[in-house]
Amino acid sequence: MSQEELQTLLQFFKVLADESRLKIVGILARRECSVEELAALLDLRAPTVSHHLAKLKALRLVRMRAEGTMHVYALDAEALRAANKDLLTRERLAALVPDDGGTDWEQKVLRDFFEGERLKEVPASQRKRAVILAWLANRFTPGIRYPEAEVNEIIKRHHPDSATLRRELIGHQLLAREHGVYWRIGSKV
Repeated sequence: MSQEELQTLLQFFKVLADESRLKIVGILARRECSVEELAALLDLRAPTVSHHLAKLKALRLVRMRAEGTMHVYALDAEALRAANKDLLTRERLAALVPDDGGTDWEQKVLRDFFEGERLKEVPASQRKRAVILAWLANRFTPGIRYPEAEVNEIIKRHHPDSATLRRELIGHQLLAREHGVYWRIGSKV
């Protein structure tokens, strides 16, 4: 996310991080209102409402039209949808932080559960277990077929319970099995 996009996102949240402005947006989502109507509905003074409307207008969340000498405000639903589409996507929000691919956390899990290449225990947490299983799956070369005895031998280099870990590798679709022969699914995990 660029610095400009980050500033736009921060401004969006700053403007909406006010109870009165959120209430104004809610009222305008239902119907158009003048400053005086909004002031009466929110029990605020008209200049205060005008101040809040100016902030919302700067984000283009509200639009104004003249009706004689009075200004009438409405929520710009299209601008709200555009902000949601442009700023509030999962990808945009994820871009707020550097992507380490989870490697820092995964490395910590591996350090916590391994002593050298020896697995001290199988984690109870599914997320941590998935990290351990991915590491274990990388002990098998893609494209090579392994008889069950060889699979057990490779797993036992790291942990004595080869049967459980072998089943887990298959269950997590890291290894496949047919007629007592095993192989890696996909490339490096």
